[in-house]
Amino acid sequence: MPTQLTLHYHPLSSYCHKVLIALDELSITPELRLLNLGDPAERAAFLALWPTGKMPLLVDAGRPVPETSIIIEHLQRHHAGAGCAPLIPHDADAALQVRLWDRLFDLYVMAPMQACTADLLRPEGQRDALGLARAREALSAAYAMVDAHMAGRTWAAGDAFSMADCAAAPALFYAVTHVPLDARHTHLAAYFERLVARPSVARTIAAARPFFRFYPGRQGLARRFFNPDDAQG
Repeated sequence: MPTQLTLHYHPLSSYCHKVLIALDELSITPELRLLNLGDPAERAAFLALWPTGKMPLLVDAGRPVPETSIIIEHLQRHHAGAGCAPLIPHDADAALQVRLWDRLFDLYVMAPMQACTADLLRPEGQRDALGLARAREALSAAYAMVDAHMAGRTWAAGDAFSMADCAAAPALFYAVTHVPLDARHTHLAAYFERLVARPSVARTIAAARPFFRFYPGRQGLARRFFNPDDAQG
């Protein structure tokens, strides 16, 4: 019997990584449908399903569930495997902290990181030097904020791995390809290492590895994640 859950995604997408990590943590296995928005027919079909054209998109028994944080909360409420730790705590105040740091990573790390990536996709003569400089400054400011926050902490919001860490992992993974961490970011660097060592994150990175050769910022990827001399990365 086919699963009632389908995730429309792309293995290079940072926001897709956020949901893939959560799926792994919650022991949920949907049908994964790789989305090629460069194909006009496929793009039209996807826009008919979800007019913003943003991925990932979860479809649950025919119902579209958009936006990564909403997808993760929906998955936890309705499909989490038995015995899985919640990614959003049941305690209301603790849940607010998770949602706060989820938003901070999305808005202040993921967004400027994506602006840096988008600039690399432009022809050289059309690149936005001012916009790129602002995005890099935003990342540097976000690094300082997260570094200070992570002093004495293991995970971003509370003692347990949460939705906030699902957001942090891909945001930071790609952000450091544009603006590397430096010696000032000791707490953030240690947090980054905990993130990439987390089994759910490591598996998501491993699944994306064959596609890293198509990532515009691949020159900034550490060799442990991508070897440009290897056709499969």
